[in-house]
Amino acid sequence: NPAHQAFLDQLTESIGIVINTIEANTRTENLLKQSQSLAVELQQTNEELQEKARLLAHQNEEVERKNREVELARQALEEKAAQLALTSKYKSEFLANMSHELRTPLNNLLILSDQLSRNTEGNLNPKQVEFAKTIHSSGNELLALIADILDLSKIESGTVAVEPSELRFDDLSRYVERTFRHVAETKKVDFRVQLDPSLPRTMLTDIKRLQQIIKNLLSNAFKFTHVGHVSLSMAPAVSGWSAGCDTLEAADHVIAFKVSDTGIGISPEKQQIIFEAFQQADGSTSRKYGGTGLGLAISRELSKLLGGEIRLVSAPGAGSVFTLYLPLNYAPVRAPRPWPRAEPDKLEPAVVPVEVDAVQVEEEQGLQFANEANDDRDVIQPGDRVVLIVENDLGFAKILLEAARQRGFKGVVSTTGAAALAMLREYQPAMMTLDIYLPDMQGWRVLERLKADLATRHIPVCVVSTDDSRDRALNCGAIGFIAKPLTSRDLVDAAFEQLKDFIARPTRQVLLMMPEGAARSEVIERLGAADIGMIVAWSRDEAMRILRSSTVDCLVVHESMAELGPQDVLDALGEKPVMRMLPVVFYGAHGEQWLARWKGSFALREARTTERLLDYIYFFVHRSTASMSADERRALEDLHGSHRVLEKKRALLVDDDMRNIFALATVLDEEGMDVVSANNGREAIKIVERDANIDIVLMDIMMPEMDGITTIKEIRKLPRGTDLPIIAVTAKAMKGDREKCIDAGAWDYLSKPVDRLHLLSVLRGWLHR
Repeated sequence: NPAHQAFLDQLTESIGIVINTIEANTRTENLLKQSQSLAVELQQTNEELQEKARLLAHQNEEVERKNREVELARQALEEKAAQLALTSKYKSEFLANMSHELRTPLNNLLILSDQLSRNTEGNLNPKQVEFAKTIHSSGNELLALIADILDLSKIESGTVAVEPSELRFDDLSRYVERTFRHVAETKKVDFRVQLDPSLPRTMLTDIKRLQQIIKNLLSNAFKFTHVGHVSLSMAPAVSGWSAGCDTLEAADHVIAFKVSDTGIGISPEKQQIIFEAFQQADGSTSRKYGGTGLGLAISRELSKLLGGEIRLVSAPGAGSVFTLYLPLNYAPVRAPRPWPRAEPDKLEPAVVPVEVDAVQVEEEQGLQFANEANDDRDVIQPGDRVVLIVENDLGFAKILLEAARQRGFKGVVSTTGAAALAMLREYQPAMMTLDIYLPDMQGWRVLERLKADLATRHIPVCVVSTDDSRDRALNCGAIGFIAKPLTSRDLVDAAFEQLKDFIARPTRQVLLMMPEGAARSEVIERLGAADIGMIVAWSRDEAMRILRSSTVDCLVVHESMAELGPQDVLDALGEKPVMRMLPVVFYGAHGEQWLARWKGSFALREARTTERLLDYIYFFVHRSTASMSADERRALEDLHGSHRVLEKKRALLVDDDMRNIFALATVLDEEGMDVVSANNGREAIKIVERDANIDIVLMDIMMPEMDGITTIKEIRKLPRGTDLPIIAVTAKAMKGDREKCIDAGAWDYLSKPVDRLHLLSVLRGWLHR
C-alpha cells in the first residue's frame, strides 16, 4: 500500500538519523576517554621531565662544586710548588753557606795539625806528634762526612744535574778492577767482574754518578765480607724492578748491575731502613764496621736521579745481592701533567675535560765553560785521545778541531788561559795547541805553568803565534810551532802529523856525544828505561850521520867533546830550520860560552849534575812521571820540590777570617815566602795598587763588604793587576763555583780545606820562572 510505503520511508530515515547519532555519541565518548588517558600520560611525562630537570640542575651544581674544589686544589698545588721552589733555593743557599762555615774552621784544623805533625823544628816529642797526626786524621774523616752530607743534601734539593754521556761497559769494568782489586787481595776475598755477552757496547748515562753508586755498593760488600767472594755482574734485564718505576717500564732496554757478596747478610725487617740516611742494620754494626750510613742513601737517590732503582735480596748469614736497574739510554724525567679541569654542559650532565699540555721542568744546570766551538767535550769516553785547543780565534780553533778529528782525536776548545788550565786537569789531554795572545793572560804563562808541573809537563804542546816567537816557544818546551798568519792549511796538517807521530812512537831517542867513562856509564844506566833509546856518537861525522838518518828527540853534548867538533854539529843543525827544533843539553860545568853562542838557535839547557841532566832529558822527550819508577819520581820531586822556588816571593792573603790567614801564613812562612794580608777586598785593592812587589794573591771568595769575585774584577782593572796571578780560595762546594771564579779573572782555584801539598804545588807552578 502506498501509505505504508511512505510511512516506512519516513521511519527508515528517522531510524538512520538516530543510529548515526548513537554512533557519533559513541565515537565522542571513545575520543573523550582517549583524551583523558592522554592527559594523564602527559601529566606523568611532565612530572618525569621536571624530575629530570631537577636532577640535571643538581648534577650541574655538583660539577661546579667539584670544579671549584679542583681549582682550589690546583691553587694549593701551585702555592706548594712555589713554596718548594723557594725552599729549594733557600736550601741551596744554605748548603753553600754551610759548606763555607764548616770548611773554613776545618781548613785551619787540617793545615795546622799537618804542620804540627811534621815537627819541622823538632820541639815535639813522639807522643805529641802522634796527637797531631790523630787530629789531622780525624779532620779528614770529618771532611769525608761533610762531603757525604752535602752530596745527599744537594741531591735532595735538586741542585745536582745529570750529565749523560756514552759509557763503554769494558771501561767501567776496568775502572772497578783498578779500584777494588787491591782491596780484594788485602782481604783475601775472591773478586769477579762479569760482563754478559749480550750487553751492547755502550750505554747513555751519567758516568760519574754511576761509578759513585757502584763504588758505594762494592765498598759495602767488601766491608761486610770476610770470607768467600764479592762480584759485580752487568747484563740486560727484562724484569726485577718495581712495577711503579715508570722510567724503567717506559725504557726500551734496561741494564742490571748486580753486586753480590757472601757477607753477614741483612734481616728482612732491616732491609728498608739501611737506605735511610745515617742508618745501618743496627747500632752494633756501626760500631764494629764503622761508616756513617750515608752511602746507600746517596746511592738510592742517585739511582732515582738516573731513572732507575736499587733492589735488595738478602738474609742473615747468606750474603746480599744489591741490583741497580738503569735504562740503557738515560731520558730526563718529565714533570707530571697538570690536573684537567671539568666543565659542566648546560644541556647534558656530562663532564668534558679540557686538554692541557704537559709541562717539562728542565734541570738547573751549573755554569760550565762555554762550548762556543761545538767541540767534543760531551762525547769523550775513557781511553779517548784528547787534544786541548787553546785559541782566541774561534774560526781558527774550528780548523784545528777539524784537523784533530781527522786524525782520530777528540778535541776540546778553550778561548782563555785560566779555563785551559782547568780543562787541562779535567780532560788530561794527549797533546795541546796553544795560542799566545789570549784575552785573560799571555799564553806564555799557560806554557810556563804547564811545564813547571811534573804532572803535566810531558804533554806535547804546539805553540800558535807570530814567527818571531818560535825560538822562545821551543826553549820553553814546546814540541811544535804554527806561525800566524797561515799561508796554507798544509801547515796545520803538518803540525798535527808531527804531534800524532810523536805520541805514537813507543820510545824516545837520545843522542849522546859523550866520551867513554864513568859519567857516560852512569847516564846510560840511569836512562835505561823501556821508553828511552840511546845512541852514542864518537865523532862529529857520526853524529851528523845519525841526525840525518834517524829520528832524535834530544841531543846531549858533554863538555869534554870539544875536540870532536860538536860546535860544527850545532852550526850545521842551525842552518836547517827543521833541525833547529832539536833540543840540546850541554853537560858540564862551563857551558856559558855554549849558551851565549847558540842562544836563540836551539832549546838549550846547561846541566852540571847527572840529576839535572836526566831532568832536562825527561823534559825534552816529554816523558811522563807515570812511566817512571818510584826512585825516578822521587828524585825528580826532590829536585823540583826545593824551597828556592818560593823563597823571597811575596804573597797577598785576602780573607776576612784571621784564622785562615794565620793557617795559610804558617805554611807560606815555612817555605820562605814573605806574606802580607788584607781583611777585605777594598784593602786588598789598595795593597796591590801601592805594593809593586806582590808576586801572587790568594783570594777568599765569601767576604763581607766586597766579595772575592768583585775584588778580582777590580784588581784586573789595575795596571799592576793585569798580569798578577790570582788564586781563588773558597769553601763553597756548589757546582759552577770554579767557572765563576775563572770568569771573574782568577787564574786558578783552590777548594777548602786546602791541602798543603796541593797549595804549594799550585804556588810553585805559578811562581816558577
